[in-house]
Parts: sequence; structure tokens; C-alpha cells
Amino acid sequence: MENNFGVTMNEYLPLRDVVFHTLRQAILRGELKPGERLMEIQLANKLGVSRTPIREAIRKLELEGLVLMIPRRGAEVAEITEKSLRDVLEVRKALEELAVQLACDKITEEQIEELKQAARVFEELLDSGDITRVAEADVSFHDIIYMATDNQRLIQLLNNLREQMYRYRTEYLKKRESHGRLLKEHQELIEMIEKRDKIKASEITCLHIDNQVEAVTGMIRTNESAK
Repeated sequence: MENNFGVTMNEYLPLRDVVFHTLRQAILRGELKPGERLMEIQLANKLGVSRTPIREAIRKLELEGLVLMIPRRGAEVAEITEKSLRDVLEVRKALEELAVQLACDKITEEQIEELKQAARVFEELLDSGDITRVAEADVSFHDIIYMATDNQRLIQLLNNLREQMYRYRTEYLKKRESHGRLLKEHQELIEMIEKRDKIKASEITCLHIDNQVEAVTGMIRTNESAK
């Protein structure tokens, strides 16, 4: 386990949360690679903490789908598989299609302006090379649509799914050839929501997710054939 990540203490967060976010970012950035075993003692020594917050963090990462518990082997970073990708994004498509339809009915002018501003921030960050910040900007864009639904149960379901989607979102955003298409889809989605056109907004949302599935599936197949 020769990685360069380390823990950064935060006086406002419990240690278990700091450790969790540290390991989560290491997985999403690829510093902890798919298939790599997560040895509690080694991680505890590396981060300068006890094994308890490491164990708690691994449990939370398992719930997010970022870690797998293998019988007689222990915890390891989950592989990005085509099946897991499709499972997550099929659910996302259904929920986001409902969200955008509700948003067309309920979004306020203020929220439309927030959506336009979020799209501008996303565009500005795309060329930065900081995938974490770009992914956060993309999340912020979609969060405005979720909040516009004014449906707390739907927002909760989407937020629960968001962590499982995050890994696929970052992989997609790494593909620079997809950036132009992403910007176009964001702008078209804003336009259709502003026009309250549920049918077109739904179509763009589904296309937006299908393109992500296609791109990340291609990456997975390329990686598998290289093994």
C-alpha cells in the first residue's frame, strides 16, 4: 500500500468522518485502486489513527458500494463493473426523469437563475483538471433541479443514490471528449425546464444518463481487455 494520501484533521468533524472522507477520496482519485485490499492495521498506521475509525469508515464505504467485503479475505476496493454501473444508472434515470418533470411544474425564477449560474461554474471548472471540483459542480447543478421538485422523499432517495453515482460521474468527467456534449446537454436542459417542456426535458435527461452509461461502459471494457 504505497499511496501518498494522508488524513487532514478537521476540528468540526468527528475523527471517524475525517477518516471516511480521506479513504473515500483516495478511492475516487484512484490512489486506492480497484481490487486493492484495505488492511485495517496498515491504514491505521498510515493515517495515525486507531483501527476503530478505520473499521467504521470501511463499513460506510461498503454501503456506498465503494468497498466489498470478501469472505476469508476482508475488505477491498470494489471494481467498477458494467453490471454495477447499469444497476445504479438505471435507478438514477428513473428518479431524475421524475425529478425534472416535477421541476418543470414547480421551479421558481430564482432557481432557474441559480441553475444557469451553476452551469456557468461547471463550464469554468471543466478545463481545470480538478476532477473533484468539476464533479462537485456537476452535483450542485443537479441538486438545484432536485430541490425544485419540492418533494422531500424524492430528494432523499436521490441524495442516497448520489454517493453511489459519484464514482461513475468522476470516471465520465475524466473523458475530455465528453465535455462539449455535457455542456450542450446542461444548456438544453435549462432551456426546456425554463419552457416547462416536460417531454423534451425528460428526453434530454435520459440522453444525458445514457451517454454516461455508454462512455463509462466503453472505459470498463477497455480496461478489462487490457488485463
